[in-house]
Amino acid sequence: MKHPVDVHVGKRVRHRRWTLGMTQQQLAEKVGIKFQQIQKYETGMNRVSASRLWDIAEALDVSVGFFFEGMEEEAADRPADPTSPMVDLLSDKEALELVRSYYAIPENQRRRLFELARVLSEAA
Repeated sequence: MKHPVDVHVGKRVRHRRWTLGMTQQQLAEKVGIKFQQIQKYETGMNRVSASRLWDIAEALDVSVGFFFEGMEEEAADRPADPTSPMVDLLSDKEALELVRSYYAIPENQRRRLFELARVLSEAA
């Protein structure tokens, strides 16, 4: 059975990797392991050791603490029924691609796009 902390850490690894536009293979090469192991970490199937998490943090240019950010909020938001579906934007590849594209837009245009999105969502 997957431990919630391992799942959270795996999601944070995947989120950071996607944000950087890095593949599992590229991360695995930087860390010195096979990409299948990265897959297992990202799904929470395998627990990441402290030394491996340190290596991953260096490869993704974040502190080790980054992988635990949001744990308290996630635990508080977790529904009483563990089978209830929860929307997790960090695991949605399309959402992360949208965020990456959004931040590639120059700031003044990005603000205008943000305002447009807000108006459209209010009208919906």
